[in-house]
Amino acid sequence: MIPPLGSSIGLRIGLLGGSFNPAHAAHREISLTALHRLKLDQVWWLVSPQNPLKPLRGMAPLDKRLGQAHAIAAHPRILVTAVETRLGTQYTADTLAALRRHYPQARFVWLMGADNLAQFHRWQDWRGIAHTMPIAVLDRPGFNLTAPQGPAGQWLSRHRVARYDAAALPGKAAPAFLLLKSKLNPLSATAIRQKTKVRPSR
Repeated sequence: MIPPLGSSIGLRIGLLGGSFNPAHAAHREISLTALHRLKLDQVWWLVSPQNPLKPLRGMAPLDKRLGQAHAIAAHPRILVTAVETRLGTQYTADTLAALRRHYPQARFVWLMGADNLAQFHRWQDWRGIAHTMPIAVLDRPGFNLTAPQGPAGQWLSRHRVARYDAAALPGKAAPAFLLLKSKLNPLSATAIRQKTKVRPSR
């Protein structure tokens, strides 16, 4: 459980947002890589009640996704939360701005896989996100070469931080952008849902 809203903490915290429909081992590996390379105190999984870019159909109930995320995270420094339900926010830009207000002494880093970087320019106020806190993008199979060439990747490249300086990222003034190598786990929530989908009986 994350600290109560309004508390004042001075931790280095990575934020990994998404539907987690379902959470899987690649989420955990990205988080562990970020904890180690960025010298973070914690990673918070922000389980979205409903991602505006994803359809309602096929979205598991929030309670079920939270339970699965807790089971997969299984680490004392990976904290699972649906904090957007308390903040009353829907878009990531609004959520991150609210977290900065509620935890003014925390040093946040927004974490995302390279697959999300490829579509980042479609997010509501994505440049606002980049100006709210530093961003670390972690490798994902099939996207590591192409995603940085997209609209958001090219814009962010002017604020790029060297990999050898990764541990300093949480203290950097935004915008600051880091591409970080991680174990290339091919798992994706979409593939898992397709594999576990019950086929209709004939």
